[in-house]
Order: sequence, then C-alpha cells, then structure tokens
Amino acid sequence: MNSVNATGASDERDQLLRARLTSLLEGVRPWDEQERAHLAEAVEWVAGGAPLYRVRKPDVPPVHLVSYFVVLDEKRGELLLVAHRKAGLWLPSGGHVEPMEDPWDTVVRECREELCIAAVPSVVAGREPFFLTVTQTRGQGRHTDVSLWYVLEAEVGSVVAFDEDEFSAIKWLSLSQVLAEPEDTLDPHMHRFTSKLMAAQSG
Repeated sequence: MNSVNATGASDERDQLLRARLTSLLEGVRPWDEQERAHLAEAVEWVAGGAPLYRVRKPDVPPVHLVSYFVVLDEKRGELLLVAHRKAGLWLPSGGHVEPMEDPWDTVVRECREELCIAAVPSVVAGREPFFLTVTQTRGQGRHTDVSLWYVLEAEVGSVVAFDEDEFSAIKWLSLSQVLAEPEDTLDPHMHRFTSKLMAAQSG
C-alpha cells in the first residue's frame, strides 16, 4: 500500500512540475523564429511525458533539462562567462536540473557551487527564464540540452572564486564584446541571447 501511495505522490509531483515548466516556457517571449521553434519543441517535449531529467551522465535520457544562468553587472553592462573544461567553450554557468527539482532551485544551487555567490534575480527577468534553447552537445556522449536561461545580478568584484574542476577561467565582457567574440568559441546561442538582452535593456 505504501509503494502505491509513494508512486501516486511521485506522479502528482511530476505532473505539477510539468505544469510549472509549461508555464515557464509560455512566459518566455521569443526573440526570433529560432527561439519560437525551440519553445514549441520544448512545450511538446514536456507535454509528451518523456523523461525530463538526467539520471546518468552524460546522455541518459538523450534529452534533458538544464538551467543556465548569465551573471550580469547591470551598472557596468558586463556579463560573466566561464571557460568550461569539458565543452572547450566560453559558456554561462549552469547545470542539469535534478529529478523533481524546480529549475530556479537549480540556479540557486549551481550558483553557490560554481561561483560561490548567492543567486540574485536580475531586474530583466526576475526568477523567470529569459531565453530558451534546444541544443545538441558536442563530443562524446552527445545529447540534447533543453536549456532555460536565467539572468542574475552581481557586481564584477563579487565573484572572487569559482569551481576550478569545471572551469579553467572566468571573464567579464561587455555585451558588445560578447557579440565580437567568434561564435565557435561560445555557446552556439550566446550571440542571440546577448542581442535579446541588449534589446530588453534598451527597451
């Protein structure tokens, strides 16, 4: 009897999280046709009942949920990128959403683990995702990340340590400097994210 109750509670939790995810996705205003297509794909994936969370590294299940967070110094107009050792790219910080974890809770956890600071929501989007991407990873264990991009606020001088096992370096760049970086050195959607952020700030 207890196992039935546990399963029922788990199913109910899963349904609540899927409803929460659908609401988050519907709240993202698409920047371009690519983001519009990614949002539609992500909504269909969540509604279809497929597993959402990574349960074994690197690619089980082959599609799973990620929370990215871009740390922005709003006064200086600079954002933080990390040199990810495994990916070989400059990326925002972030991590895989754990089973039954709210994506914002992932941001809070990963921000503390990776950058040793508290997650402070930005004015731009608060605790809601600002951007959404669906991306196939490179290298061994290829899989697809459905990534919710959040924007956090922090001053340049507040980040004094980082997870050196995951990252070889960090750097702050102005938004125009990010757009000047070669696309193949960054997350493949970094330029699009930055353009969307610039438009949101100027608007």
